[in-house]
Amino acid sequence: MAEKEDAEELTIEKDIVITKYKMAAEMVNGILKTLVSKSVVGAKVLELCELGDKMLLEETNKVFKKEKEMKKGIAFPTCISVNKCICHYSPLKDEQPVELKDGDLVKIDLGAHIDGFCAVVAHSFVVGASKEKKVTGRKADAILAAYYAAEAALRLIKPGNENYTVTEAIQKVAESYKCKPIEGMLSHMLKQHVIDGEKAIILNPTEAHKKEHEKCEFDVHEVYGVDVLISTGEGKGRELDARTTVYKKKDMLYNLKMKASRQFFSEVEKKFGTMPFTLRMFEDERKAKMGVVECVKHDLVEGFNVLWEREGEYVAQFKFTLLLMPNGPMKITGLPFETELYESEHTVDDEELKALLATSASRKAAKKKKKKAEKAAIEAASINAEAVAEA
Repeated sequence: MAEKEDAEELTIEKDIVITKYKMAAEMVNGILKTLVSKSVVGAKVLELCELGDKMLLEETNKVFKKEKEMKKGIAFPTCISVNKCICHYSPLKDEQPVELKDGDLVKIDLGAHIDGFCAVVAHSFVVGASKEKKVTGRKADAILAAYYAAEAALRLIKPGNENYTVTEAIQKVAESYKCKPIEGMLSHMLKQHVIDGEKAIILNPTEAHKKEHEKCEFDVHEVYGVDVLISTGEGKGRELDARTTVYKKKDMLYNLKMKASRQFFSEVEKKFGTMPFTLRMFEDERKAKMGVVECVKHDLVEGFNVLWEREGEYVAQFKFTLLLMPNGPMKITGLPFETELYESEHTVDDEELKALLATSASRKAAKKKKKKAEKAAIEAASINAEAVAEA
C-alpha cells in the first residue's frame, strides 16, 4: 500500500512527469490525425481501431527503451462510435463489419500512457464534410454544442473553481443548441496509473447522481481527462446488442475457477495493469471472450459498455487532457476544429458564456497580456519616479 501512495505523489510539479505527459500527448494527437484522415467513405471501423491500437503500441515502445521496467502503452483502446452510438464501440474480428458512409458523424476516442501518465483524446467530425459541402441540421447542432461546451470547460477548469460550475456551463451550452449532455458521463482526474481519480466532473446529473458526486475544487498540479459528450436526443445512454469489448482491471481479489479465466486474468495483470484494454489484444479472442465472463461476474474486471442514443439521433464528443500548471491550465491533446464546416441556426446566447468563450484559452496570449501589463506598470512607476524627482 505504501508503494502505491509513493507512486501517487509523482505529479506535474516534477518536470519529468510533464515531459512524459507531453510525449504521450504528441503521440495521441498524431495518431488521431492519421485516423481522421483515413476515415473516408468505405473505411472499416475494425481496421481503423486495429490501426489506432497498433500505432499506440509502436509509438510508446519507441521511448524510454533502456528503462525495461517502465510500463507504457495504451491508456484507452481506439474506439470509433458512429452517429447514434455514444461511446466505447471497438469491434472484434468476428463481428458484422461497420463501414463509414458519407455524412456519418464519427467520434474517435483513444489514449496512450508513458510510465502510467495518460494522455487521452477524442474528436468528432462528419465524413465528407468540406467548405463546399457544409454540415447543417442536427449533426451540426451536436458537434458545435460539444465543441463549444468543451471550450467553456477548458476555460473553467482552473485552481479554485468547482466541478459543478463546469457541469452547469456544459448544460447551458448544450441547451443553446437544443441538445443535451449524456447523463452521468464523467471526466476524471488523472494520476499515475489511474484514469479514474476521485475528483470528477459529471454531465447532466440526475438527483441521485448529485448525491453520489460531491462538490470538489480544482487544484494546481492536477491533471484531468475532460470528456464532453452531447446528444441531439434525450441524453440517456442505453445498451443494445453490441458486445462490450473494452475492460479494465479492478482492485479486487477472487480465486477464479475456470482455467480460461485464470489465464485471461494473468495476461491482463501482466500486460495492462490498471489500464483499459480491448479483447482484440489477446492472441486468442475466443478464449479471451470465455475468460472475461467469470472475471466480470466476480468484479475482477469492469466493462466499458457500448452505449446508444435513440434511432435518428446524433452524439458528438470532444475529449482533451488538461494540466493545471501554476501559470495557467495547459491543454495538451486535441486537434484543431474547423468551425467553418458546420452551420447551425442556433448559437450560444447566454451573455456570461459568450464572454467566457470570447476569452483566450491560450497560455501564450495570457503570458503576453501579463508581460504587457508588467511593462505598463514599470513604465508608469518610472514616470511617477521621475515626477517625484522633478518635484
